Amino acid sequence: MTSETVRLPSSPSGQREERIFLEGPQPRKRELWILIRVVREFLKGFRVLHFVGPCVTVFGSARFKEDHPYYALAQEVGCRLSELGFTVITGGGPGIMEAANRGARDAGGPSIGCNILLPKEQKPNPYLDRVVSFRYFFIRKVMLVKYSYAFIVMPGGIGTMDELFEALTLIQTKKISGFPVVLMGLKYWQPLADFLKRMVAAGTIDAADLDLLMLTDSVDEAMTHIQKHAIEAFGLIRRYVPKRSKLLGE
Repeated sequence: MTSETVRLPSSPSGQREERIFLEGPQPRKRELWILIRVVREFLKGFRVLHFVGPCVTVFGSARFKEDHPYYALAQEVGCRLSELGFTVITGGGPGIMEAANRGARDAGGPSIGCNILLPKEQKPNPYLDRVVSFRYFFIRKVMLVKYSYAFIVMPGGIGTMDELFEALTLIQTKKISGFPVVLMGLKYWQPLADFLKRMVAAGTIDAADLDLLMLTDSVDEAMTHIQKHAIEAFGLIRRYVPKRSKLLGE
């Protein structure tokens, strides 16, 4: 069997190092250097996010513009999450991520981004109080899950699906607690919800695996679900969160 590798140009942001990391065994010195990079990225993420407070992560497409209804919906979601006392955390980019961070900023709540460095560079959106950028997708996903008590999944593409099923898998296997997962956008997500029901019927998942999964268009319903299954279930209380000037290190 042969394979063809697309060669990406080397860049300061480290995309080439990540590609090499995924290309199989490397010389031991290179493997050690990559391991050191991975550990440093984890430490950077832990340091930046340790004191940001109870978070809710909002996933969704980077492609929706400001005039799209889903952008407006995500902005309202970000605002309402802040009013519940949560820090809003996203992938830090444009589209749905920007909208959720913008809503949090509008409500006066903390707005955090976990950005990813890509060959076509994704720039952090302008509504972030603090942003941390990662070379490695798997480290970024750990950070988006580690500090969250709930997940809101807006319409999105392959990356959003990956993040959704990562969260569901961790909940199903009890690697993380049974945090609520909300799919916002009935029309968009209904085919997926129907397929999940087919999986239950086929016996490949249990009906209980979907207990905390909600599909809705209503921000009020989503917030009530999070209030019950995150705030009340885990005994969360409003905690002190540093002001933006402190988050920014000013």
